[in-house]
Amino acid sequence: MDEARAPAPTRRWARPPARSVLALVAALAATGALVAQTPEKPRGPEPRPPAVGTVWPQAGRADVPGVLTDGAPYNPAFFVDERVSAGIAVGADGKTVRLVLRAADGTVRVLRQLAAATGPQFAAFIRVGEQLVWAETVTGRDGTAQTTLWRADLSGGTPRKITDDTGWVTFAGSDYDMVVNADRLYWTATASGDQQATEVRSVPLDGGPVNVRTQPGEWTLSRWPWLVSPSSDARLLNVDTAQVVKVPADGARLGQCGPTWCRLYTLSDDGPTRIELIRPDGSERLRLADSGATASLVDVAPLDRFEVLSNDSTTLGAALGGQQLLVYDLKTRRSVLVAEAATSVSYRAGVLWWSTSALGRNSWHTLDLRTV
Repeated sequence: MDEARAPAPTRRWARPPARSVLALVAALAATGALVAQTPEKPRGPEPRPPAVGTVWPQAGRADVPGVLTDGAPYNPAFFVDERVSAGIAVGADGKTVRLVLRAADGTVRVLRQLAAATGPQFAAFIRVGEQLVWAETVTGRDGTAQTTLWRADLSGGTPRKITDDTGWVTFAGSDYDMVVNADRLYWTATASGDQQATEVRSVPLDGGPVNVRTQPGEWTLSRWPWLVSPSSDARLLNVDTAQVVKVPADGARLGQCGPTWCRLYTLSDDGPTRIELIRPDGSERLRLADSGATASLVDVAPLDRFEVLSNDSTTLGAALGGQQLLVYDLKTRRSVLVAEAATSVSYRAGVLWWSTSALGRNSWHTLDLRTV
């Protein structure tokens, strides 16, 4: 990979066990009529997964109101723990958008307040020690988007800009949109030029010159030091050693990958698509669900232990809106029911959160998977 200082661009499937073949044929002939007349026993419904409060009574959980104390709708974007969060709220006059830090008691600290006309977006949140880091994008009058990186002490003080030399950032809604290694903050951007290439950019947490390393192809960040190809021909690249791992899919449709697990979607002739996990080297294939459940997150197996799934809800859940939210525990090999009717499922840094709606009122709910 080339490393250089780059300016910001002006603008993302056995044989039967040992037995006589003749005996096997005779047995089949003797039982053929019975087999032909006896229909296959229908597969019964899967048992209902146990509830999260029963399985993990000690886990950190909380219910968070969907509005701030001033009545503004609140959309959390990052949870420090099950109660403390950073999120977005529109000002009372509709002309401003605020990024706020909401304490466990509901009190709010405004981190940033921007004009709504600039279409501000806040993304790629990451906690580094006692600091919260995020990316902020606004659009100018000429339609040009500009992304800057910011940090703020969780305990107080004024947020500080880290850099505006970010390039054409390629955030994917992943827990690894930005990562930290050796006191440097890393992210990816699309390289300029006719050939498809990815910039791996980094900057000191305290700010300073941005280093840019260009890697041919399309890549996104995963747990450091890995990059992941988002295409179906999945590969992983170690940016420290240049090691490349090509993931064997065996005919299944390969979804997202990480350094320890990859997600597979396998089509079934007699049922819905099933979800499986597989190691990047093709070993330890594990079936998670074959009831038509879908993955709720971009990232595979958060904390290398859990896979978050959504499934068609029950009658009650359907009436409320949303889908069943399940967490498959790779340690115990079972699914746990987290919510009956969840919407807007998100995850960052160990905390899973989702919304529910009842009587027109929106609420947020959290599960700190680090405390399971």
